[in-house]
Amino acid sequence: MPSDLSRRAFLKRASALSLAGAATPFVMNLAAMGEAAAATATDYKALVCVFLYGGNDYANTLVPNDNTQYGIYQAQRPGLAYAQSALTATALTPSVPLPNGAQYALAPELAKLLPLFNAGNLAVLLNAGTLVQPTTKAQYQAHSVLLPPKLLSHNDQQSYWQASSPEGAASGWGGRIGDLLQSGNGTATLTCINVTGNAVFLTGQAAVQYSVTPAGPIALNARTSLQGSTAAASLLQSLISGGGTHEFEAALGSIGARALNLYSEVSAALGQAPVTTTVFPTAADPQSSLGAQLQLVAKLISVSSQLGAKRQVFFVSTGRYDTHAGLVTLHPTLLTNLADALRAFYDTTVELGVASQVTTFTGSDFGRALTANNDGTDHGWGSMHFVLGGAVKGGQYYGINPTLANGGPDDIGQGRLIPTLSVDQYAATLASWFGVSNPDLAMVVPNIGNYASTNVGFV
Repeated sequence: MPSDLSRRAFLKRASALSLAGAATPFVMNLAAMGEAAAATATDYKALVCVFLYGGNDYANTLVPNDNTQYGIYQAQRPGLAYAQSALTATALTPSVPLPNGAQYALAPELAKLLPLFNAGNLAVLLNAGTLVQPTTKAQYQAHSVLLPPKLLSHNDQQSYWQASSPEGAASGWGGRIGDLLQSGNGTATLTCINVTGNAVFLTGQAAVQYSVTPAGPIALNARTSLQGSTAAASLLQSLISGGGTHEFEAALGSIGARALNLYSEVSAALGQAPVTTTVFPTAADPQSSLGAQLQLVAKLISVSSQLGAKRQVFFVSTGRYDTHAGLVTLHPTLLTNLADALRAFYDTTVELGVASQVTTFTGSDFGRALTANNDGTDHGWGSMHFVLGGAVKGGQYYGINPTLANGGPDDIGQGRLIPTLSVDQYAATLASWFGVSNPDLAMVVPNIGNYASTNVGFV
């Protein structure tokens, strides 16, 4: 939490910036963002975003299991629905029952997550998705509210989910959380760590995302001899990090030097990582590296104290969730990979003694339509998500369970759900747990003021 002194300094600078008008960057300039940063954290916390690229099919992930809703589900996708008898072993019994006798079961492939739900370490979010403000079906049809731009579009909805802005966004809400908290870390660059490539989610106004691979930090050629010549390698390293008088040269040199130093620092720390016994299973689908990504995240968390980190935001991802075809053959494999990776990661945090300090959550472009389109489903809107960790108030649902129907009260056609829980509220809840103060939530999710509730309560 910011001190009173830094808060006053921040407000003073913010007031001065207001005179600058439209030229002022998004939210605040970088100096003001730094003054708002929370530098007093003494514990460790990590947020881990698991993004499912392509748009996860909500109805075959969290399956309606009461007779009424199951009948609608089965009728809308007769060739794609799970048999109700196959759901008995993964039926969920929440601590707070849903109204009208609504019941759900996890897809059978997610059975490894059931014990976490039963133990109160996994929560299920119902009908969550991108919104600008609360939206009813009547408002949607009357075009009387602002909507996320380009609904049902992969690129734009991925960006809007991660950044509250369509494709081309300059920063994401994970990175903006990093802006507020990176000053409390020994090395600011190790605040936002991406294990899957570049993503707007971890880009901040000041925070930069540090990219690694499941094998560890990315080496530069200058770290090793060049054509057998140590002298040549040393020269290359000096060229990479030397900078120059031109501002572009100086910036490039600074980035190069930072990359070289971080490679050494992170590699040395990982070399001292404790050995854990939890096995990250080989993916059922060889194209998935989610387990390997999360295994590296666990190792980085285990050496966070050596790296001087108090707050870290991680991003991992997996793809192929755009199941226009082959839903009954592809989707079960994807869910098996997801359950295997999430369970192994959670078990490792328990083994490391940090389960209550690490909160993992899923995201995806959007949900999918309830109605079948041959052997797949088309793009949708609202979906369901998982949040797990030792600090999670699990064993129950959060949000409003939707009425399933083609053209029903909660959808825009074909069972495409209008979200009743916004990604903004999802993000704000996670940010609050992480240490972002209520006055600073608008820096993380600019539209949060449109909602009566900013904390969903799952953590």
